Parts: sequence; structure tokens; C-alpha cells
Amino acid sequence: MDKKTQKRLYGWLRKQSSHGRRWIMISIAFGLGQGILMVAQAWLLATLLHGFIIEGSTPEQSITLFITLLLVTFGKAALAYGREVASFKAGSAVRQTIRQLVLTRLSRLGPAYIQRRPAGSWASLLLEQIENMQDFFSRYLPQMAIAVFIPVVILIAVFPVNWAAGLILLGTAPLIPIFMILVGVGAADANRRNFQALARLSGHFLDRLKGLRTLQLFMRTQAEGEAIRDASEDFRERTMEVLRLAFLSTAVLEFFAAISVALVAVYFGFSYIDHLNFGSYGVKVTLFTGLFVLFLAPEFYAPLRELGAHYHAKAQAIGAAEQLLEFLEAEVSEPAAGTAPFHADSPVKVEAKSLEVLSAEGKVLVGPIDFTLEAGSRTALIGVSGAGKSSLVNALLGFAPYRGELKVNGQELATLDMSQWRLQLGWLSQNPQLFHASLRDNLLLAKPTASDAELEDALKRAQAWEFAMEKGLDYPVGDQAGGLSVGQAQRLALARTLLKSTQLMVLDEPTASLDRHSERAIMTTIEQVMAGQTLLMITHRLDQLTKMDKILVLAHGQLVEQGSFQQLSQADGPFARLLSQRSGGSLDE
Repeated sequence: MDKKTQKRLYGWLRKQSSHGRRWIMISIAFGLGQGILMVAQAWLLATLLHGFIIEGSTPEQSITLFITLLLVTFGKAALAYGREVASFKAGSAVRQTIRQLVLTRLSRLGPAYIQRRPAGSWASLLLEQIENMQDFFSRYLPQMAIAVFIPVVILIAVFPVNWAAGLILLGTAPLIPIFMILVGVGAADANRRNFQALARLSGHFLDRLKGLRTLQLFMRTQAEGEAIRDASEDFRERTMEVLRLAFLSTAVLEFFAAISVALVAVYFGFSYIDHLNFGSYGVKVTLFTGLFVLFLAPEFYAPLRELGAHYHAKAQAIGAAEQLLEFLEAEVSEPAAGTAPFHADSPVKVEAKSLEVLSAEGKVLVGPIDFTLEAGSRTALIGVSGAGKSSLVNALLGFAPYRGELKVNGQELATLDMSQWRLQLGWLSQNPQLFHASLRDNLLLAKPTASDAELEDALKRAQAWEFAMEKGLDYPVGDQAGGLSVGQAQRLALARTLLKSTQLMVLDEPTASLDRHSERAIMTTIEQVMAGQTLLMITHRLDQLTKMDKILVLAHGQLVEQGSFQQLSQADGPFARLLSQRSGGSLDE
């Protein structure tokens, strides 16, 4: 990573810190208050010891100083606690904002874009990489200001007492940040490589975990286990590289801080035996002077050491920001999202003219095509794998960018408020997504305010009431619909779709993974409850195609045929040829 890139990433991180600016300023104020109280504490302690040892003061004579010292100590502890709380809240506020930026971007790009990367990679981006920015905002940024203010406060307190000690502190202070920069110059690159290895490992492991059954059936578990071990070893090596730099930087800082404090101690030692007679403005060095300066000397370097200890947090944040910023600023075409209100009390009509569906990079996936879905009609969308069916459906759902016209009840889809448009949509895929939650919670995704009576009605219409009551609405569904059969999961997803009132139903081969009995049950339900609704269904089942008002045939991103089953089967075209080649109940067979 070159310096220009690091500077750009650091500038972006500083810009994001504005979301936690209030807490950062509070943390800095508490830190500065700690520094002032620290000087007062050193002065009180040096005064007490000088009085007891040199002047022979009694405890009764020093009671006021004792009480003041206790109050200052407690006050310093309270400020330290407040600083920790404010620092954490600063980091938390910024992390939440950045995570929301990523989620908003993902929401705009849609599922078609998300599927291009492994789920583990997205999880790493949203969780580990953003979490690793916490110390940058909560520790490093406040400490940058504190590392400037506290040494200045201490110098202001030391110079009137002994200018020689002040010069020693002032002269040795730059050594720490200089060597901190020299040691940590490669830390950003090391962290970047570490995050890349983590993202690869996360994606690799999660994908293999999801496909464990398939790996076992094909006896590939050992080979994939070795691949995971190699990826883990790569991640371990990169992590140790980062830790090595962190420990090295800490050791360097501690060394130079210790040397600098030792110089101050040596100066006062020689002053007390009269080998050095300068620095105290013409008067003899007292015990108070030596104690006061020596108490403050370690604290003078402490903010710089702490900044050095958090320097790796800066490198870590820069490494994490690279992938985040690459995603957030990627020049990809987003699905248009307007603000025009949309509401339909009856089935919708969809019209496409010169429609071209685009990829995120602007490549034409489908089109130009023209078609119409009449209100209340049933339309099938067919084509071989890769013909563009899913891309066309994604455009209709508002998940893919497009050019040309795609109108719903005369309104251009790109101008509509997508949240209102999707309220009118019903969606059922061949592999419905059920979440790790109860049956009830999975159903309520469609309508959070639904009553138990509404849930019961939807389950009965989807022919899912019997097994739902047997298990109970609070039955926990595992990951990937764990605990349910394929047919049960599909019927539960259908019940969820039926729970809300829709004017356009989009089905993506809803019976592809079902046995014949479950398929007939699902299709019977769909035919009953979808009467009068506009329906678009991707399917290859012959018995389903015969019941459609219109069939759209896609090939290589082009609409090569459209018409009724009877019209297309009698014409000498792609659909008729597919019919002649079939060997079962599906055009794919």
C-alpha cells in the first residue's frame, strides 16, 4: 500500500470520526483534566514528603494536604473512568455509522450483487473489520490530542521549578514518536494482508460448512479440511506478523521512555552531590524539586507511550478501511430507487418496452425486450440456465438496474418508492430463506402486526397448519430451514407470502425441489389463492405451463417467443422444439 493510498484512507477515517466527535471531545477533556490533577497530585505528594523528611512536619500540620491529596486522587480516578466510557461510546457511535453505511449500500445493490461474494466474506467485512476500527476512534484519536496537551501541561509545571530538567524532557520527547513511526511504517500493509487472509478464511470456512453434507457424500472432507488448515496457517502467519510489529513498537517506546527518565534521575543525583550546579535558577536543588520532577517525568512520556501502543490501532484501521472504502466507493450501477408513492388495490399491469437489464458493472444481461403482463393474468417465464430469467425477475423486484421502460400501472418502476412497491409484491423461490428463529417469527417477517388468527388462516391456505400445530408456532427453525422437510419449508414460505395482501406474485420454480405429492399440494394452493392476481412464474413443469395465459421464452438474454401454450406449441419455434425433446413432465427432462 503506497503512502498516497494510506493518506486517503486515513483522511476517510478522520472524516468518519465526526459521527463520534462529541464523545471524542469529552474523552479528550477528561484526559486533560487527568493531566492537570496529576500535576496537582505530584505537587501535593512532593510537598508532603519534603515536609516530613526535611522540615519535620507532623501529620496534624499536614492534614489539609492529606485531604486534598485524597480528593485529587479520587477525582483523577473518576476522570479516568469517564474517559473510558466516553472513548468507548465514541468508537461505538462511529462503528454503528460505518456499519449502517455498508448495510445501506448492500440494500441498494440488492441480492444479485451480494451473491457475487461468499457469505463469510460479507460477515468478515461487517463484523471483524468494522470492529477492528474501535481502538482507532476510541483510543488513538483522543490520545493524539492528549499526547500533545499533557506534555505541555507538565512542561509548564516543570520549567518554573527547574529549567534543566525541563530541557531534558523537551529534548528527549521527539525520540518516541520518531521511532514509533520508523517501527510502525509497515504495520498498515501487514494489517491489510491480515484482513484479506481473514476474509478468505471466513468465506472459505462458511461455504464448506454449508456444503458439509455434499463433501461427505463425495468423500472430500479430508481434502477440504487440509485446505482450511492451509488457509488457517496463512492467517496465523499474518496475525503473528502484525503482533510482532506491535510488540516491537511497544518495546522501543518503553526503552526510550526509560532512558529519558533515567537521564532526569541522573541529573538530580549529581545535583544533590554538588557535581552539577545549574538548572534551579541560582538556588540549591531541594528534595521537593527532585521529587516533583521525578514524579512527573514518567507521566510526561506516558501519553506518548500510550499513543505508540495505540499506533498499531491506526495501522489496523487503515488496513480494514481499504476493503470497506473499495466496496463503498465502487463504481457500480445501482438499481434506481425513486420517491414516487405507489399503492394498488387491484392486480397490477406491467409493461416493458426496449427493456435492458444491466449488471452492476453496466453490462447488458437481458434485452432489449418488450412484453406486457396484463392485470390478473398468469405468465410463465422459461429458458435454459443462463438465459436471463433471474436477471429479469431481479429488475422487476427492484434489485437490478435497467434501461428502457418498465412501467407498473403506467408508472416507471425506477421512479417508485421501492419500499411501497415491494409491499405489493409476493415472492416465493425454489429455495426459500427461513431464518434461525421460531415458526412464528419467520411468518411475521411478512406482516409484523399479524395476529395468531391471521397466522392460522395463512398456514391453512398454504396447507401447513397441520405440521405447524404439531410442532407449535414457537418451534425453533434451524439454519437453512433445519428441522423442517423441504416440502414443509416451502409451505411455510408460501404461508408467509400469503400473509400479506399482494397485487403481483413472482414465483421462481417454487416446486423444483419437491416430490410429486408436495408439488401438487403447493400448486393447488397457488391456483386457489392467486385467482385474480397478476402472476409471473419461472417454471419448466409442463402441467403448470398449460394453465398459463402467456409464456415468455428467453434465450441468451433475448425474448425469442411469447404467446399462449397452444400458440407456441403449434408454431415452429424454440418452445415447440423444447416440447418435442422432452422426456418427462418438465422441459428440462
